[in-house]
Amino acid sequence: MRPTILQIIPHLDTGGAELATIEITDAVIRAGGRALVVTAGGRMAGRVTSAGGEIITLDAGTKNPARIWRNAAHLVEIAQRERVDLLHARSRAPAWSALIAARRMKKPFVTTYHGAYGEKDPFKRLYNSVMARGDVTIANSQYTADLVRSRYRTPLDRIAVIPRGVDIARFDQAVISVERKTKLATAWGITPGDRVVLHAARLTGWKGQTILIDAMGQLTTIGRASNAVVVMAGDAQGRESYVRELKARAAAAGVADRIKLVGHVDDIAAAYALAYVTVVASTEPEAFGRAAAEALAVGCPVITTNLGAPPEIVLAEPAVPADATTGWVVPVSAEGIVPALEAALSMPVAQRTAMGNRAAADIRTRFTLDRMKHDTLAVYDRLLGTTMAARRAD
Repeated sequence: MRPTILQIIPHLDTGGAELATIEITDAVIRAGGRALVVTAGGRMAGRVTSAGGEIITLDAGTKNPARIWRNAAHLVEIAQRERVDLLHARSRAPAWSALIAARRMKKPFVTTYHGAYGEKDPFKRLYNSVMARGDVTIANSQYTADLVRSRYRTPLDRIAVIPRGVDIARFDQAVISVERKTKLATAWGITPGDRVVLHAARLTGWKGQTILIDAMGQLTTIGRASNAVVVMAGDAQGRESYVRELKARAAAAGVADRIKLVGHVDDIAAAYALAYVTVVASTEPEAFGRAAAEALAVGCPVITTNLGAPPEIVLAEPAVPADATTGWVVPVSAEGIVPALEAALSMPVAQRTAMGNRAAADIRTRFTLDRMKHDTLAVYDRLLGTTMAARRAD
């Protein structure tokens, strides 16, 4: 039997859910299956076809109720024509269409709960609940699994905790050349002796850029930031007023010359390798925390706020002894970040290297892409009676 797996996601532009779609496409193909992705498209779509998958274009992200039902009918047509065995939804609006289609055809339905969705009213709670209605709901962290259980009382046997996996071959300091790091340093205006504080996230308020700027201002005021440069690597995605706010805040804090807004960075692995420390300053819970895992895989220590899943990824005191730490878990405030940032920047190179080596080793044990692929295929196998997890060849 050659199973056909259909994943559905609104767009393939950027983000963890989009990357996971591509990674599971690759896993299905390598396991001898057929991988379809229903999406409106995007700049990452070519990576689906390069992996051997097939793109079927549909305006999958619409929230219009009538179009959601219409999309469900389209999915039934697609699934019947392409002999789809299982539908896997990665976002809420298309998940409703996929749920309706799967139930009509009596096909297995899987969801991945990628985000810590807000629920400010009963309607939003109902809308979000589709992500817990799969025959199996994949939670991308223990934090997410606990959220699903508490919100929807989903039985444990219908939840699979499968953390996002890091592509170790890509995020390996040993394969990141000096030339790649030098290219970024030159582009960013980093000079010898600078210690780079990297913040890798799109430019939006809840990612915490403002509190990191405030922390740098406080650190500068007490004279402990002489060699620090903050690089904020991420798309503004049209939020030009927020960019202006960040620049004004940096100027007011007296650190305009220490804050660099560099936009989207293609070679993010080299960025982590160039950084002395990475900061995840989110002010709302992260369902996983890909930046933390990738930075640690490269051997870059991480400071993270104590919300959501990143504290599951970063080993910090008092949860582990000092000689087992891979970073710091701090309160959500500039005042919370300052002591950790000071400690990170003042670490001697040998101590920082030792922490980075522990970090990389830990990620290779707990958060590999290979493990994520295997465990996702195992979910498909459980529902289909197949053996894809055992057959996958990398």
